[in-house]
Amino acid sequence: MKAKLLETLKQYWGYDDFRPMQYQIISAVMSGRDTLALMPTGGGKSLTYQLPTMVSEGMCIVVTPLIALMKDQVDSLRNRGISAVAVHSGMSRRQIDVALDNCVYGDVKFLYIAPERLKSDVFRLRARCMDVSLVAVDEAHCISQWGYDFRPSYLNIAALRDVIPQATFLALTASATPRVVDDIMQKLEFETPNVMRSSFARDNLCYVVRRVDDKHTHLERIIESVQGSGIVYARKKETVEKLCADFQAMGVSASFYHAGLPTVERAIRQDEWLSGKVRVMFATNAFGMGIDKSDVRFVVHYSMSDSLEGYYQEAGRAGRDGALSYAVLLYSPKDFGIMRRRLESNYPSLEYIKKLYERICSYLQIAIGDGRGSSYSFDVFDFCRREECDTQTVIGAVDILSRNDYMTYIEESERPARIVFKVSRDELYNVEMDAITENVIGTIMRCYNGVFSDFKAIDERFIASKCGCSERVVHNVLKELWRRQVMIYVPANNSPVIYMNEERLPASDLYISPDTYSRRKTEEIAHFDALVEYAENQSICRGVFLGNYFGDECLEPCGCCDVCRAQKRVEKCGSVSALILKTVGSGSYTARELAVKLSLPAEQVQQSLTELVETGDIKTLADGKLSLTTDTPSE
Repeated sequence: MKAKLLETLKQYWGYDDFRPMQYQIISAVMSGRDTLALMPTGGGKSLTYQLPTMVSEGMCIVVTPLIALMKDQVDSLRNRGISAVAVHSGMSRRQIDVALDNCVYGDVKFLYIAPERLKSDVFRLRARCMDVSLVAVDEAHCISQWGYDFRPSYLNIAALRDVIPQATFLALTASATPRVVDDIMQKLEFETPNVMRSSFARDNLCYVVRRVDDKHTHLERIIESVQGSGIVYARKKETVEKLCADFQAMGVSASFYHAGLPTVERAIRQDEWLSGKVRVMFATNAFGMGIDKSDVRFVVHYSMSDSLEGYYQEAGRAGRDGALSYAVLLYSPKDFGIMRRRLESNYPSLEYIKKLYERICSYLQIAIGDGRGSSYSFDVFDFCRREECDTQTVIGAVDILSRNDYMTYIEESERPARIVFKVSRDELYNVEMDAITENVIGTIMRCYNGVFSDFKAIDERFIASKCGCSERVVHNVLKELWRRQVMIYVPANNSPVIYMNEERLPASDLYISPDTYSRRKTEEIAHFDALVEYAENQSICRGVFLGNYFGDECLEPCGCCDVCRAQKRVEKCGSVSALILKTVGSGSYTARELAVKLSLPAEQVQQSLTELVETGDIKTLADGKLSLTTDTPSE
């Protein structure tokens, strides 16, 4: 079997051998064992379900929340001559029907599907007829209430066992603590626990933490000294835009990316960075999920992440090609307070959440008793401008409503074109139109019922194929009919969406579970405190610290991070005191600046400084700077 796997690996992917743990995970899956695989970002997770599917009978259902990743994976597989389709909330009913029918009757090997689609009758009825051998759950930490990115829609996945009981389950994640690992297996109903863990060691990735007052100057040094492409993460879109402008003025090839940009603009900026036209991307955490760029030489966090898990995911986008790369966190002590206040704003009062629910439903024009199973475009920035709300607080409240399964907020969802006629069927016969327009309208009336009474999603490509013209011609015809007030035409777009899991209720009937509010708040603060501990740690190798946090306790010090390098300098000089004497002799520092410079525990530096002051080797000047009391050379 291994020979067959290697042959297929070479045939479709061009690789001669497996990466660490890939073969073991594939073997477990092919033996029919439900498996949870923990692999670092860039570790080759997709191959662990793609390869066994290719050498086995049946197909694989891949559950993933990222539409962009679905498209990339489907395109990549098709380019290799492998049949794959995707189903997500942005597709029309007809497109979904065709894709699912192909899975039942065709030779499709991979079906990528968003988790919120799993409970639909359309999918479940078709799934019973599919020959499914494997279900792969990407970003599996999303199924756990105790994970940093819990999504209620992931709880639909276990119900697939009733629909396709013959399938083996493979859960994949790059970041799960031991508690989350156990929760994933429980939620996915593993018969027996089976965790396979790839080493979290990234030998080529150098982790660095700098406690600095002037982040901008330090960032300049990094961008100047590290060649190649990079990402700089900041919390606010205003910070992202200003940093980009500053570095563009310095001659750096740079762009910026955040959720407030139009969809097309985001796509253009992303492509420019991926292709190498732009060297440095300044971005909020809206950038990076599902992006596969192997030669990122540095990832700098100008602002702190919400959690150590989030930081690890983002930092792990550097150095996927195995070449030396850097993950740098810049922070100042005041950042801790700012982030804790931000976390507090994610949990507004229960009264505020209920009022906001009413305001969102009114904004979306959903009447009480209506809305269940429907999706609505939701521009959170427009909503906040109209309602004079704080964006972060609104997103926090919507997240809590999502966790309680009232609604699901999807940041990226392709919306099909929609139309509704403003004139009656009889009045339509009095409208002057050319042959092309008449053909388009006739096709719409034959293929779509109810277009005279309500908005209906349409497939412009399908209409074009029926009419024997281009998609652009159909688009122009519909725009002209819209201009003439014959119909209302909403072109296809890619925008955030709210999906109503339940009908709109009176606000007084909303129930917010303590697990999703007070307990979840405690968990989020704990996740952030772990990041604070990582930042302030100056005694444990950064890679070892991260590995231990995620349950990998067999790592050796990397020798590359700032902590390891500081310890090497101590060993080279013979003692901390000797290193301090050497450093003070070659520069001007306060005691705090010295601790930062040396990347050593502040207590250790202070203890050695006290001893050196007592022995008369070092003195403190009036401005707080340290100085040698003798002319001892610095070398």
